[in-house]
Amino acid sequence: MHRWCHSPHLPRIAHTSPPPPSHNGAGGGPSPDYGGRVSRENWEAWLGTGLRVALIVVIALVLRAVVRRSISRLIKRMHRDDKRRTGGRSGGSLLASPERRIQRAAAIGSVLRSAASVLVLGTAALMILSQLEIELGPLIASAGFLGVAIGFGARNLVTDVLSGMFMLLEDQYGVGDRIDAGEATGTVVEIGLRVTTLRGENGELWYVRNGEIKRVANLSQGWATAQLDIEVRADADYEQVRKLITGAGEELRTAGTPWDELVWEPLEVLGLESVTLDSMVVKVRARTMPGKAVTVERELRRRIKQTLDEAGIAQVDPAGVTLEKLRAAPGATLRNTEG
Repeated sequence: MHRWCHSPHLPRIAHTSPPPPSHNGAGGGPSPDYGGRVSRENWEAWLGTGLRVALIVVIALVLRAVVRRSISRLIKRMHRDDKRRTGGRSGGSLLASPERRIQRAAAIGSVLRSAASVLVLGTAALMILSQLEIELGPLIASAGFLGVAIGFGARNLVTDVLSGMFMLLEDQYGVGDRIDAGEATGTVVEIGLRVTTLRGENGELWYVRNGEIKRVANLSQGWATAQLDIEVRADADYEQVRKLITGAGEELRTAGTPWDELVWEPLEVLGLESVTLDSMVVKVRARTMPGKAVTVERELRRRIKQTLDEAGIAQVDPAGVTLEKLRAAPGATLRNTEG
């Protein structure tokens, strides 16, 4: 055995420890335990993320159902309160009738349910993206730019939707109302956030964009007015004519169904609208149910004519007076006119 001596002229041999033995007998590479541990950790992470996503989805669906059900129950409770308060009667004004409030509450309830669904599901979608470790900052920024672009390109759509929402909230009109929307006149068939559908007098169906309705006249709210101009001879007794017209209006008002429901107030004689040498015009009006003014005018005109005829007071018009004057003129003048 040789003894090695440390000499400054000889290189020193470094003492290194041998590498730890490999368990796979190949002398290198990761051990099976390390790969299994990494795979197990990945599966646990994926499983945890999946469970959290599933929990978010379940909570969002349950919350959406609870909110929608709460809104529906609130609308039904409002309906019951209205019926209990009014005893099921519609009252004298459609503005205060329970049917009118029911229509408005149902429309607003539909909008609230849709808004609640969008809010809950949108929040749940953002939470799911966060659990999937997707950066929300760039996504929200992109959505903002996209929203601005869509806003410029679809500003008419935004105007229509906002106008529809304010129309519902302000109760400007409802389904079944007869309105004059400027471009079209008819009965409201359907109210949407973007389009209002009207049924015209001849059966045509109008689709009017809410943003295009600059002014609207509701012909079904409150009450309507039936107005008539009764023209009689200038030599007729005005007081007698006034009493006869008032009596005809009272008979119509107390005639029973349906006139007792259509005519809400006694007939009012406003006075002389105009007076000429040959005739005088008596103006009368009556307050009626909305949308029934024309029907009341026709029946009132018939009854007034019948009453005046029975009293021997004839109604005239400018054309009839002119014809009578021509007949009273010399025969040559009448023949020349007829020729």
